[in-house]
Amino acid sequence: MSVPFYVSPEQIMRDKADFARKGIARGRSVIVVQYDDGIVFVAENPSRALHKISELYDRIGFAAVGKYNEFESLRVAGVRLADMRGYSYDRSDVTGRSLANAYAQTLGTIFTETNKPFEVEIVVAEVGDGPAEDQLYRLMFDGSVADERGYVAMGGSSDPMSSALATEWRDGMTLDECVRLAVRLLGEHGADEGRHLTPAQLEVAVLDRSRSRRKFLRIANGRLAELLAS
Repeated sequence: MSVPFYVSPEQIMRDKADFARKGIARGRSVIVVQYDDGIVFVAENPSRALHKISELYDRIGFAAVGKYNEFESLRVAGVRLADMRGYSYDRSDVTGRSLANAYAQTLGTIFTETNKPFEVEIVVAEVGDGPAEDQLYRLMFDGSVADERGYVAMGGSSDPMSSALATEWRDGMTLDECVRLAVRLLGEHGADEGRHLTPAQLEVAVLDRSRSRRKFLRIANGRLAELLAS
């Protein structure tokens, strides 16, 4: 009788992590940045139908990189969970932290208990009544979660973009300043470096704390062109 082929658990986890990182690195990047009146999401995404940025609930937004079908299933699950919790209890009981924890459990289970991990990285952002109450949660393919402040860069070029954001981002930046910074970094560090990205190549949305109950708003191409030109 042949001896079964043995692979250590540590090697299996390393192989899964390498597989997921390579899949994420092939995707176009996303930058999420706090500005004085909220949080802005900027993604390189020429598609008008397949969104990388979405609303989860009144004050909560979602951004993702990686395989579309995988992060879309996570987005839908998050919307359903938020709706159920808000309907069963109170709308104030739906928080970015609770959704981030749910995503962390789901991603962690998929990573450890299935042969193929999700090739995704996501951000759950919640806008507060003031900048100090804003929340940014970055979730990795293995379910690990980090509470970020100020900015998050995801995707294949996240490291150089994060380094640039650490140098150039500051508290109190305006929306147009943050959008111009994010678009410039996506062009400089994306798949093809040194590009000039146009509004048609971008997907941009905000969580605007000055709006009424629903804070999420997509930025149309005309408004985006104005922000980039200001």
